Amino acid sequence: MLLGAIEAGGTKFVCGIGGENGEIYERVSFPTTKPEETMKQVVSFFNQKKIEAIGIGSFGPIDLTKTSDTYGYITSTPKPYWENFNLVGEVKKHFSVPIGFDTDVNGAALGESKWGAAKGLDSCLYITVGTGIGVGAVVEGKLLHGLLHPEMGHILIRRHPEDYFGGSCPYHLDCLEGTAAGPAIEKRWGNKGVELSNDKRVWELESYYLAQAIVNYILILSPKKVILGGGVMKQEQLFPLIRKEVIKLLNGYIQSKDILEGINSYIVPPGLGDNAGLAGALALAHNSLIESVSLELKHD
Repeated sequence: MLLGAIEAGGTKFVCGIGGENGEIYERVSFPTTKPEETMKQVVSFFNQKKIEAIGIGSFGPIDLTKTSDTYGYITSTPKPYWENFNLVGEVKKHFSVPIGFDTDVNGAALGESKWGAAKGLDSCLYITVGTGIGVGAVVEGKLLHGLLHPEMGHILIRRHPEDYFGGSCPYHLDCLEGTAAGPAIEKRWGNKGVELSNDKRVWELESYYLAQAIVNYILILSPKKVILGGGVMKQEQLFPLIRKEVIKLLNGYIQSKDILEGINSYIVPPGLGDNAGLAGALALAHNSLIESVSLELKHD
């Protein structure tokens, strides 16, 4: 079985061909430019490939309500040219196969729960910290949806008393994304994160904000694993700082051995590494194929 996967990121698109067990046979990536340019490359990659379904994990916000007139659209994104773009519709124009669609981080959470760091667990959080901050959740074996989809990168957090940076989110200024995403680090300190690796102040402040968010997620969703990915989390010194701050902020309230004794195995990097998003899109494709077959059997 060959499945198609699209990890539609705000910075780059990654397309791949893989199997139902998360294996990736072929992949390609290219910058996210204007929709017509980017989608032309997507279609070119999948043309002549004998795929049975396509999964799309997309940057958002996106419309996931299947009865909505704008289902499959990227909606109120600040990404230039992509606001109100019909992503699923554009793929459907070219490929008559089942299409699974969700946020890129929900897809990554699904991939990690099936084949990665949360394999065998029925709940996990996947947090990506990069150009933006996104959070996907698997709860009782299902991806978390509601009125829309989780937008946990935009939660409001306490400001550090010595942080005078105003925030970089165009909607909320100093929400989590506005204080801790890659662009916020660069604007606050005047350099990209990769050039600040040895500056202890940068990562202590970063961990202060990310730990606050993780504590909120733990208290609300009680995930069995917290997975942190994205470009900023390549700074591996962040993990021990975040774990320490989470323990401090919880202050013994959550009496779980996984946290009190096993924090190093509870807050972890992706088990699938840089393939988490693409493998997640494969999982979305596989789910959509199963749903399609089930519907056909019901109609028969």
